[in-house]
Amino acid sequence: MDADMSNKKQACKEHSPEKEVMIVEQSEGLIHEIMRENFQLDQEIKKLEAELHSDAREFKIKENIPEGKLKFVSVENPEHGGHFSNSSCSFQVSSHILYELQKGQALITFEKEEVAQNVISMGKHVVQMEKTSVEVTAHPVPLHIGVRFLVHVDVSKMKINVTGIPDELPEDQTRDKLELSFCKSRNGGGEVESVDYDRKSGSAVVTFVEAGVADKILKKRDYPLYMNSKCYRVTVSPFIERRLEKYQVFSAVSKKTVLLTGLEVVWMDEEIVEDLISIHFQRKNNGGGEVDAVKCSLDQSYTAYFEEARGTIW
Repeated sequence: MDADMSNKKQACKEHSPEKEVMIVEQSEGLIHEIMRENFQLDQEIKKLEAELHSDAREFKIKENIPEGKLKFVSVENPEHGGHFSNSSCSFQVSSHILYELQKGQALITFEKEEVAQNVISMGKHVVQMEKTSVEVTAHPVPLHIGVRFLVHVDVSKMKINVTGIPDELPEDQTRDKLELSFCKSRNGGGEVESVDYDRKSGSAVVTFVEAGVADKILKKRDYPLYMNSKCYRVTVSPFIERRLEKYQVFSAVSKKTVLLTGLEVVWMDEEIVEDLISIHFQRKNNGGGEVDAVKCSLDQSYTAYFEEARGTIW
């Protein structure tokens, strides 16, 4: 009997109200901690999604792209009346290829490939440098790889970009306000087909029903947006779609340019040395021919730029 009473007292102690309250408080604290961590994870997921969405809107390529004039060689008429909705162009881009010219070296470019190859095949050449003779060795130029790709650009005649949209209303209302503002003919607008609004970036793409409306609006850099009895000036710009095609990496070989080594012993003005090298290799009895350019490195290293299909020093 005494043993039973002792067990009952012990059970009462184990299930005391104070301990139950403590267990409940611990459980609630654990639940709050789990909810807080879930909220932080949810915010981090949204942030990453926003970054991915932002990265997908534009692309960038870090590459040394040559500057030059564009030459349009033909005009094509798009199928299915596409010329009414877009202005399109395509052009091929090739990168400049870099070569580090070290001290004691020179690059010489000939007008003809066969002359350059002949100079390389001869190997050693003795060039007269005023009162002394210098032996130089001709080598092919070891170039790095280059890239080329086709850029296709579509400028829409039916759509425009709108930026600087104030975040004052819910998304649906903001979308409606955009449509109402851009359909006003007195401001140059017209019937709106759709509005793709991105609240995070404060931007939108507005598509019109008729061609010509976008052109009229784009004659100005901003446009009135009426919202909450206020008139805001939002920025308008062309809607441009860009895409890369035929991206290629190629191994470059310069057929007209020759690397000359062995000039470490020369202590003269670089321009004078370049003239003397040019004079030597202009002569046919030295295995040379018409020289296009010469670049010499005596005091410091230089970076030479080569253009695809020409092998020209820049």
